[in-house]
Amino acid sequence: QVQLVESGGDLVQAGGSLRLSCAASGIPFSIYAMGWYRLAPGLERELVAGISALGGVAKYADSVKGRFTISRDNARNTVDLQMNNLKPEDTAVYYCNGVQIGSGLTPSYLGSWGQGTQVTVSS
Repeated sequence: QVQLVESGGDLVQAGGSLRLSCAASGIPFSIYAMGWYRLAPGLERELVAGISALGGVAKYADSVKGRFTISRDNARNTVDLQMNNLKPEDTAVYYCNGVQIGSGLTPSYLGSWGQGTQVTVSS
């Protein structure tokens, strides 16, 4: 049973930074491309970043490109999201899950979702 546990969310001012972490268990983590999604009130879930299984390729949604950096540590079964220059529109609950990286970045969900971690950016 896959378990995904997100952490690191907080309330920050616009322009600030946060680093989110996701710890995975119950899967052979190192063979899965992983990513970060976010869900804001009134909006659809958005896939904002993804990284290939070995960490060699990273892709981002236009909404976060240049501000967010995804990374992973397969020895620890973790994937992180460094978020800089945060904006109020980044306010959301952030989740990690599987992705597919080809010419673009698309969802490839694992068996379940974690609880997510709340990021709130004040204006």
